[in-house]
Amino acid sequence: MGVQATVVFADLTGSTAFYVALGNEKATRAVTRITQWIGEVCEAHQGRVVKKLGDGVLAVFADAGNAANAVIAIQRGHQQRLLKWPDAIRMEIKAGIARGEVVEVDGDCYGDAVNVASRLSDLSGGNQIWATESVVAEVDDALGLRFMSLGPVNLRGRHEAVPLYKIEWQEDARTEFVTMQASLADLERPGAHQVGHIHLAYLDVNRSFSSHDIPVHLGRADQAEFFIKDPRVSRLHARIAWRNGAFFITDLSSFGTWVRFTGSDTDVPLRRDECQLHGTGEIALGMPFNDISAPTVHFSFSPQGPSFYGTTG
Repeated sequence: MGVQATVVFADLTGSTAFYVALGNEKATRAVTRITQWIGEVCEAHQGRVVKKLGDGVLAVFADAGNAANAVIAIQRGHQQRLLKWPDAIRMEIKAGIARGEVVEVDGDCYGDAVNVASRLSDLSGGNQIWATESVVAEVDDALGLRFMSLGPVNLRGRHEAVPLYKIEWQEDARTEFVTMQASLADLERPGAHQVGHIHLAYLDVNRSFSSHDIPVHLGRADQAEFFIKDPRVSRLHARIAWRNGAFFITDLSSFGTWVRFTGSDTDVPLRRDECQLHGTGEIALGMPFNDISAPTVHFSFSPQGPSFYGTTG
């Protein structure tokens, strides 16, 4: 018989470069110390560490607020640690939080919430915390946590897009969107009736598209709405679509697409996959960002983009 629980999956990014820079022995000791510390923070917030998976930690909490506060404490503590590290060996933390029925067998736990938390950790960028709507709904308003709606996002294995939120954990975070104390049911969520605008820039080409112009294809074919003249770019390399009040990019190419959000050093690689675009950032086509010659498109949104939801104390 399963129980309702909040599942946290926290994962270190950039560990491959870390091992290359330090060597296996030193890197292993450092990663082990960090994952041990992550587990201790979870336990200090009344969570239970289920297992450590190399450079990741899986933990379960009875209370969603404790889970969210644990991951916020982890991000803030690790950010202080990174101030002392050289840029070449920086490992950031990304985390996913989901809530649902969890079944425990021989000390391990299983269930849809476990799978979703792991998937959110994979999809989120470094220094980010992504959470499901079920987590946000269970967090006490009195905690004063702030959430940014990412809109409905397609997750592998799900027939319908899942509404997701990003937890704003930076202590000095500022937003142009007003947050107010309200229950989740009272919040207006992005809908298909809204109009969004995305701005794309490549070299001296700057174009804006509204959600009525969608889909927009990026590529070197004449029929591509956003033309990029570069042999490494496929004829129709990627497609930007509009669904349920949000923009999504899908890789259509043979060599891949990479997305980097402003403020994150972690890239989201796409191979015939998709991710939601939010905030501002860049899209590398055919080559990853570590190749400085990679064809790179900057993207941004007008104020009709993703909105902030949350509470203020």
